[in-house]
Amino acid sequence: MTPFEFWKTAHVLSAALVFGTGLGIAFFCWFGYRNALRSRDIGALRSVLRLTVIADACFTAPAIVFQAASGVVLVSYLGWSLASAWSLAVWTLFLLAGACWLPVLYIQARLNRESERAASIDALPAWFHAWFRRWFALGVPAFAAVIAIYWLMVAKPLAVAGG
Repeated sequence: MTPFEFWKTAHVLSAALVFGTGLGIAFFCWFGYRNALRSRDIGALRSVLRLTVIADACFTAPAIVFQAASGVVLVSYLGWSLASAWSLAVWTLFLLAGACWLPVLYIQARLNRESERAASIDALPAWFHAWFRRWFALGVPAFAAVIAIYWLMVAKPLAVAGG
């Protein structure tokens, strides 16, 4: 395996990890939240939120950092400019996804802390549920940006010849 093949394979695997863990964590958190509200189980809600925070820290965050680093390495191997239309489109979408994801991390941590303080589901403040809706709403453009990045990686519109 050449160094380029190694970096490309690692980049694709980390992209799958970003998308897969992002989708899995979102599914787990959203449906865990809804189930905890239905069952009135504050313990289940605490567990869901705690594991959501841990999963993002252990899986998604390192994969995102690796995506950026390996992307720069691959562009360098290909001899492409980081200022090309294709690269600028990718980085713009990457930053858009990050601009949505960073507040999501804050919201998850805040919801987790508040669930630990609450004696019951009914004791959760009204803002808790509003912030959960914000958490969900931020995921929509973040996932759309990641899907668009996948398309740019596969179809390579705007890319320089030879890529």
